[in-house]
Amino acid sequence: MSAVRRARSRIAPLAASAAVAALVLSACSSGGTSGGGGDTNFVAGGNGVDTVKRGERAEAPELSGATIDGKQLTTADYKGKVLVVNVWGSWCPPCRAEAKNFQTVYTDLKDQGVQFVGINTRDTSTTPAKAFEKEFGVTYPSLYDPTGKQMLRFGKGTLNPQAIPSTLVIDRDGNIAARALTPLGEDTLRDMIEPVLAEK
Repeated sequence: MSAVRRARSRIAPLAASAAVAALVLSACSSGGTSGGGGDTNFVAGGNGVDTVKRGERAEAPELSGATIDGKQLTTADYKGKVLVVNVWGSWCPPCRAEAKNFQTVYTDLKDQGVQFVGINTRDTSTTPAKAFEKEFGVTYPSLYDPTGKQMLRFGKGTLNPQAIPSTLVIDRDGNIAARALTPLGEDTLRDMIEPVLAEK
């Protein structure tokens, strides 16, 4: 392998590591930057929730992989439902504060065409993640993503997750409708979901 090719082979992993490090720096914060880079067409709400009008939304990437229970999951299976994606870690106090709110809203809305999926990140094993779910009674699945690779699937110019916790609401067409970079109370979470659920 030439020196140029060796150098190139080292650049890609370094770039990915740098991107993950940037997410780590904002980890477990109470907020983050408002944009996703580029023109996201979002409207920043006073409650910390950014929204995008229907017809101006960016497509969400497919998320797939092993859950913390060792099962396989792909968000492609939820096309046609309103999808709520929550990035969390068992080590994150704001994530712990919002966990029961998420389970309550999920229980109320799961029979109305709403699916929740977690992305568990920066836990070094699934053991603390499983303990977190047991403690807070979480029954929806979470992808196990210790290095943040799932978060990197969201491209620049979208309402991407930039902090831990982050929450996204994806519409029935698979487009990103809303994002919050703060821990959410039950009412705010409902306010994010219900307008998207009401869309026909």
